Amino acid sequence: MTATAPAPSTARVRATAVLPRLALVLAALLATLFAAAAPATAHAALTASDPKDGAVVATAPAQVTLSFSEQVAMGDDSIRVLDPQGRRVDTGELRDMCSGNTIRYGTALHSGLPNGTYTVAWQAVSADSHPISGAFTFSIGAPSATDVTLPTTQTGGGPVGIAYGIARYAAYAGFTVLVGGAAFILLCWRRGAAERPLQKLVVRAWITLTAATLAMLVLRTPYMGSGNFSDMFDLNGLRAVLETKTGASLVSRLLLLGAAALFVAVLFGVYARRVGDAPGPGGTEALGKAEGADGSDASDASEGSDGSAKPDDTSDLTFGLAIGGAVVSGGIAATWALSEHASTGIQPGIAMPADILHLMAVATWLGGLAALLVALHKVPGIERAAVRRFSRVAFVSVLVLAVTGVYQSWRQLGSWSALTDTEYGQLLLLKVGLVAVLLAIAYVSRKWTARLAETPVAVAQASADVSRETAPGDVIDTSDVSRETEPVTVPADPARAAQLARQRAARENAREKRVRDADPDRSGLRRSVLAEAAIAVILLAVTTVLTSTEPGRTVEQETARGSTGTAVPDRAVKITLPFDTGGPNGKGSVRLELDPGRVGANTLHLWSDSADGAPLDLPEIKVAFTLPAKDIGPLPLVPEQAAPGHWTASGVQLPLAGEWRIDVTVRTSDIDQTTVQKTVKIG
Repeated sequence: MTATAPAPSTARVRATAVLPRLALVLAALLATLFAAAAPATAHAALTASDPKDGAVVATAPAQVTLSFSEQVAMGDDSIRVLDPQGRRVDTGELRDMCSGNTIRYGTALHSGLPNGTYTVAWQAVSADSHPISGAFTFSIGAPSATDVTLPTTQTGGGPVGIAYGIARYAAYAGFTVLVGGAAFILLCWRRGAAERPLQKLVVRAWITLTAATLAMLVLRTPYMGSGNFSDMFDLNGLRAVLETKTGASLVSRLLLLGAAALFVAVLFGVYARRVGDAPGPGGTEALGKAEGADGSDASDASEGSDGSAKPDDTSDLTFGLAIGGAVVSGGIAATWALSEHASTGIQPGIAMPADILHLMAVATWLGGLAALLVALHKVPGIERAAVRRFSRVAFVSVLVLAVTGVYQSWRQLGSWSALTDTEYGQLLLLKVGLVAVLLAIAYVSRKWTARLAETPVAVAQASADVSRETAPGDVIDTSDVSRETEPVTVPADPARAAQLARQRAARENAREKRVRDADPDRSGLRRSVLAEAAIAVILLAVTTVLTSTEPGRTVEQETARGSTGTAVPDRAVKITLPFDTGGPNGKGSVRLELDPGRVGANTLHLWSDSADGAPLDLPEIKVAFTLPAKDIGPLPLVPEQAAPGHWTASGVQLPLAGEWRIDVTVRTSDIDQTTVQKTVKIG
């Protein structure tokens, strides 16, 4: 007895080069982002401390307090105060001193602390789930040397931070494709529920979102703490995570994904069989059938044997799936809204529903775009009406995005200056630019859709027939598909059967490519949709980066308060002071750099240049700092020469913020000297 080789299905054997390239683009983009990115910027910021960073106090304080820009979660060990030898001098008990809009925490110190420099190290979890940490010093009596080594990495950084970030990207991508793919099937192309490529797309998106959520849950403990992967197995840490808002959101997302699994099973089970068996454009009889002359969608009804209209019996199930899918996807979107940007700051009661709508619109548009791309490349029989319906759905999604996006931008920026002066604003401008490019390409796709010619019924039906798998012993008749092939019976020899199967797969792949390329309008639409998908991948990545970037409104508030927190990057003070001592070679300039240019310890660099710009080696140079508003100073300083024309000094202490006058005394000979000065603002 001979056996007939099973015909590999179209979805298995067709190797398209476009989708792998798109995956490579995404992988390269993520690699670039994570290779160049520092740990995620926190959204809560340290706005004040008592004592201040770098302050010198006459007597030992009874406690150390920290103030933040928004609510944070802290524990008993969140604030640690260390003496010059690195020993803890705090009681280890956290004091909650919050009142109204004031967010302040503190810890008591032991009595009788000796003079010297003390280090305060702290860590917390911002209200939008991001870990933050920092350290600063203050001195009792006078500054002293200290053996305390401050951590070089922030909480949430290192390999664990990278892994957690990858999981966040994967979660957003999985949600987008899961929701958008299902919406594309229910709203635009019901027959797509029976198409294997679309089924694979949606199921893999569900798997990606579920796996990413589980990864975030188990990585949360090391992400917020030690940064060691081994802490993933710390059950006490996991229990603590589950008690936080972020942990509750992740668990809720997993429960909702269980409901989503049931939705997917019904969509690709009962519903797929119904639309596959139903006559008319919803089923196989009208595969590739053109829409009516008036442009209406014929999938809503089909004709009975007597020519009368026959209602579509899938309408009720479609409606039920649409409502159930909207509820489940809205709930999953809410798990982000409850633990990210929208849950903090001003107007959270409006911001969270707006954020849910924003996420749903993004998923419907970009995820539907991914489904359309797969359909165009792997399902030759997609109708023009389905593409047109997606165009309308995308238009509504863009409107929702515009309204919610404008509100979110106002809420997170607060001013026009933050749009250009903060990292959040700059990323937002990039996102707006990408959306504009995406809309321009979508306009081109819309023009191709208008010109799209439907695939002939015979060719589409033949493609569907060939794609079906055949059982061993069947005789495969492909004469109605291609004149190049004849009915073949494959011998039982497995090697020969496999060889014939590969030959048939190659012929089928070539035939389907000819079918796809035969319609230039459809090919043009595929190219434009591919371009849309590539821009959408970049847009999704930028959007994810925005969720881990400090909002512009917070940055400006910190700047206005003269924040010393680690969440705001320090900027070195750089000034140039021209001088003229009146003697030979007495003209030149001094370049001064004070880094980081804030209250506390700073490093000072001085460079002297002659009038022609060459390094000038001076016999002596001195510096003094004065704060006239507080009657502090002058605080004299004699820097050490590091190289010809270059002097430096470390540990330059500036105890208070304000307008400091810097006096630089330059001596070019035994009798020729002058003092130049400039006032700078120290935060």
